[in-house]
Amino acid sequence: MTAEPTVVLEKLSFLEAPRWHGGRLWMSDFYTHRVLSAAPDGSDLQVEAEVPAQPAGLGWLPDGRLLIVSMRDGRLLRREADGALVTHADLSAHATGHLNDMVVDAAGRAYVGNFGFDLMADAPMDTAVLVRVDPDGTTHVAAEGLHFPNGAVIINGTLVVAETFGNRISAFDIGGDGTLGPRRDWARFGDVPATTAVGEALGQLAVAPDGICADAEGGVWAADALGNRAVRVVDGAIVDAVDAGTGVYACVLGGDDGRTLYLCAAPGFAEHERRDTREARLLAFRVDVAGPGA
Repeated sequence: MTAEPTVVLEKLSFLEAPRWHGGRLWMSDFYTHRVLSAAPDGSDLQVEAEVPAQPAGLGWLPDGRLLIVSMRDGRLLRREADGALVTHADLSAHATGHLNDMVVDAAGRAYVGNFGFDLMADAPMDTAVLVRVDPDGTTHVAAEGLHFPNGAVIINGTLVVAETFGNRISAFDIGGDGTLGPRRDWARFGDVPATTAVGEALGQLAVAPDGICADAEGGVWAADALGNRAVRVVDGAIVDAVDAGTGVYACVLGGDDGRTLYLCAAPGFAEHERRDTREARLLAFRVDVAGPGA
């Protein structure tokens, strides 16, 4: 494993939801309202879509069409073959905060989280639902009572979801129709904060798992939004970590051999600090275990 990161991209606003797809890196840049893709080394940077209401989670339908979470208007968008963006689903009736990250399964079902409250206005914290969007665009509440459901992956038929304000990563068995079984701890880093005040809650988090990605051994790398690092979690325990020296908010494994861990990094997450600055970077570490399917 490399001890120091390589800078792959820089001078962006706030990167989230990195994906490795079709031999390229994909990611959302919040405050430039763009979905970007690039070669593994950051070259050949392309704008794949422009989302005025702020792009977040990314995924693909089985037929190859791109799905994009549109954060501020509560919609899941679909990019058609001609590049046009259309509404795949409207989640605004379910979301009690901005939409956030998601994962799309092999059948084309999307599981989408939301903040649950107005984080940037320092509103009292509240729990959120996880919404399942079926391939036909119908929406269903898949799980309730989650503490800021964020990055998600699917490992051997299990949905694994980071709860950023929950001090935990949760797991749900996925039924044949996409319904979720009861929540259980996949990893527990501490108690759920006993407060609704964001500032107090941050002080009670041992790990604030943000974006996550799986590896070929069933482990999960989680961006620790408070720890300037990403941690590898196996069997509920942290077994490895990389120190970025700056805030880390999402991650993905990619590269030609699947052993490059890409981190979305920025000095902080507050909108008023990131919106008009260009200090976000995409960093890369070399790690020992490749991503799934590498």
